[in-house]
Amino acid sequence: MENLTEAIDNLPDATRAKVVKAAQDMQAADAAPSMKLSMNGQTLTISFNSESVEIATLLQMVDIGSTDGDFHTGLVGQIASLGAQGHAVSSENSNFVLSVVRSIKPRDELEAMLATQMGAIHIATMMLARRLNHVETIPQQDAAERALNKLARTFTTQMDALKRYRTGGQQKVTVEHVTVNAGGQAIVGAVSTRKGKVGRGC
Repeated sequence: MENLTEAIDNLPDATRAKVVKAAQDMQAADAAPSMKLSMNGQTLTISFNSESVEIATLLQMVDIGSTDGDFHTGLVGQIASLGAQGHAVSSENSNFVLSVVRSIKPRDELEAMLATQMGAIHIATMMLARRLNHVETIPQQDAAERALNKLARTFTTQMDALKRYRTGGQQKVTVEHVTVNAGGQAIVGAVSTRKGKVGRGC
């Protein structure tokens, strides 16, 4: 720790300010502890990098925007399963999806589910991108490209769906205009439309 403090102190002022702010933001985030996955026979076991399972669970529920215990159990179980492939487990994939959900800051269970799907689609997209870089035949390339394009389009569709859900499906268009009255006086105003209604403000 002393070496880190000394290294930070030796940074240029602007860089040191960025590092200090980043550390403060990380502390303020107070995210849930990471999950640790393990296989016990055929059973996937979930634990936490925390001394208290109860506190870890509560912090997770805050991260996913839900106060429903059954919903939390189901969603976290589904996220954990993303890190299990046969008898091999990867806590990194599951914790990544949880971090995606946390960064989106879901306000309810529907947003939490959509955020989870977005994280899962991103993992699949990157997997296909990696596969595309290692294809050996034209058919393999075509198949990987088609799958990659579908996943990329799905992700953008999910982003649009989240935006529409959060805004209630409303779209607001504002058009700036200039009106010149007799005598040369210009009046600048805005015309806004919402749900088919037109309003004017100066």
